[in-house]
Amino acid sequence: MADIQVIDAVKTFGKVVAVNHVSLDVHDQEFVVLLGPSGCGKTTLLRAIAGLGVVDSGQILIGGRDVTYLPPKERGISMVFQSYAIFPHMNVFDNIAFGLKMQRTPKDEIRQRVQQAAELLHIEDFLDRYPSQLSGGQRQRVAVARAIAYHAGVLLMDEPLSNLDALLRLEMRAELKRLLSEIKATTIYVTHDQVEALSMGDRIAVMNKGRILQFDAPTVVYDMPADRFVAGFIGTPPMNFLEGQVRRENGHIKVYIGENFAVEPIPEMAETLAAYDGKPIVVGIRAENMEALSQPADDALRVTVLVVEPLGSQNLLTIQIGSDIIKVSTHPDFPARMNEDIWIRFPSDKIRWIDRDSGKTLIPDLEKLTAS
Repeated sequence: MADIQVIDAVKTFGKVVAVNHVSLDVHDQEFVVLLGPSGCGKTTLLRAIAGLGVVDSGQILIGGRDVTYLPPKERGISMVFQSYAIFPHMNVFDNIAFGLKMQRTPKDEIRQRVQQAAELLHIEDFLDRYPSQLSGGQRQRVAVARAIAYHAGVLLMDEPLSNLDALLRLEMRAELKRLLSEIKATTIYVTHDQVEALSMGDRIAVMNKGRILQFDAPTVVYDMPADRFVAGFIGTPPMNFLEGQVRRENGHIKVYIGENFAVEPIPEMAETLAAYDGKPIVVGIRAENMEALSQPADDALRVTVLVVEPLGSQNLLTIQIGSDIIKVSTHPDFPARMNEDIWIRFPSDKIRWIDRDSGKTLIPDLEKLTAS
């Protein structure tokens, strides 16, 4: 078993709290992504798990064993760094074999493990080459091969694809996901790229200011973000936010946006929103969840198109509702032109209601949703 537990970990640098009472439970053979903006504490947390930095307080357990103060070599982990960290004076074979040689692994076993790792990463033809003779993607494969050849139960990866160009990142992302499903190591992967996180992880821990704000499956984090920060960080484009006003009319709860356009929430949310009667609320909805119409409709809001961005598979429209500028995704054939009017429909089940003061997402009664 190579499960990982971080219990109430704190790490500070002077007056800066980099990791702020973080707890994290990673299951055996699970692939967890630490996601967040630069400076949020994700790399500091990863280095603490690796033993490259010691927490000020809290505990770190790997496989049920307290490793909080153990050096990296006694933790049973392998690590892939952002900068590759491969030796320029060694060929690919020796780079992959380096950790095994330090462990005094028998030569035959070293040769077997290096060959297996190289084949998994498709670099078996480059074993005699030196790093200067490799592309960036090939060097990154060498770094990953070295980590998996070690046969550690835990694999830690710190933004391993950030130095690659966009096309190579796309290719390596798919390869890494395939590879990690084969080697069945418990993996923690650090990135600031939410596309990587959504496409690769079994679960995502979204971090900001040293704290984990949400830890859940990618689909849940995307569809039901815990707060405004998560909603605004996840997605391309990120979730739109509109100023709304809650009103009770004839026994029904409605939320007004724009000048005087009413959206009625799903029944499961009406009771929760009733507490906000007469108060402002933030209306969150993703660009692809709104429906654009070229003709008027009673349940659609008239808006003016400010910008049209053709993206091939879709058009991204920028529109203004009141003082809010938002994005709407449409089919590439949708007839939208700058400075012309269209109509936007807001499906109630796709709206996420966010408390204006706390920034927390209001969660509907899940039992009622399941029953319905």
